[in-house]
Amino acid sequence: MKEKLELILNNATQEINNSQSVQELDDVKLKYLSRKGELNSIKKNLKDLSDEEKRVVGSLANSVSNKLEELISIKNNQLYKKELNRKLEEERIDITLPADYRPHGKVHPLTQTINEITEIFQGLGFSIMPQEDSPEVETEYINFDMLNFPPNHPARDMQDTFYTKTAPNVILRSQTSGAQIRQMLHQAPPIRVISPGRVYRCESVSARKNNLFHQIEGLMVDKDITFADLKGILNEFVRIYFGSARPTRFRASYFPFTEPSAEVDVQCIMCSGKGCRTCSGTGWLEVLGAGMVHANVLRNVGIDTETYSGFAFGMGVERLTMLKYAINDIRLFFNNDMRFLNQF
Repeated sequence: MKEKLELILNNATQEINNSQSVQELDDVKLKYLSRKGELNSIKKNLKDLSDEEKRVVGSLANSVSNKLEELISIKNNQLYKKELNRKLEEERIDITLPADYRPHGKVHPLTQTINEITEIFQGLGFSIMPQEDSPEVETEYINFDMLNFPPNHPARDMQDTFYTKTAPNVILRSQTSGAQIRQMLHQAPPIRVISPGRVYRCESVSARKNNLFHQIEGLMVDKDITFADLKGILNEFVRIYFGSARPTRFRASYFPFTEPSAEVDVQCIMCSGKGCRTCSGTGWLEVLGAGMVHANVLRNVGIDTETYSGFAFGMGVERLTMLKYAINDIRLFFNNDMRFLNQF
């Protein structure tokens, strides 16, 4: 048995030294040191030896076992470092190389403007109307009748309004004012809301007009609301949005749902004198329409006109975006031209 143990030590040592991988080393360990390994087989036969032989052979078996475990441990560390270095070399990343370009989306300029305008009015105490109260498919009753449009008003004509085949008098809304009607029907004063959204009109598409565009309308109804309140709110909006104390002017106008009504102009942003094409040499640019809510509209929604009054205003998002960023063609917003969109 003594000779056999020495033979096992020599053979195992040679196989350990010749191992080229951690897996080969594990196979050697399994062959000699596992429960079914050669060394353990000898230890099981110690019971057949005399006491003196048990001491000698047992001690030698433990010495061989310890020696092999030490050699395997040393070899394992060598092989592990070798394989780790090989793996690091093969999977090395050159951090000096430029990274792959991954394009990312940007916020559309119209969305930027809507976000900016709503943030301004939220700062002035207005809340945003829920989308369920501002549908794009609307009834003629809400879109026109409740807003004091007479039955023969030109805006009702097929040339201005998209009528659907869904049901009689169902249309694509021509302004977001219908949302204000729904708000007043659902909520008693005081009311202070804005309603952004898409609107549709049967227009010939050109550099200045499109048959789909965006509006933001505002409504304020409370006790003792006057035209001075309207002017104060809109002047503050213009000052914040255009970034300076830009002069404004209010011109008398007409809208069926407000009385008195006005159009609001700002001093031309790109004015170059009498030959300015942006303002046609007037020095002024129209930015929105506004006025005091017509008494008929308040009565239509059941609000006491003796107690409450209010004002409303509406602005085109595309127009305000074009003025702020000097864009000369409304169609650019809808063409999905990356050369245009990447500028924002």
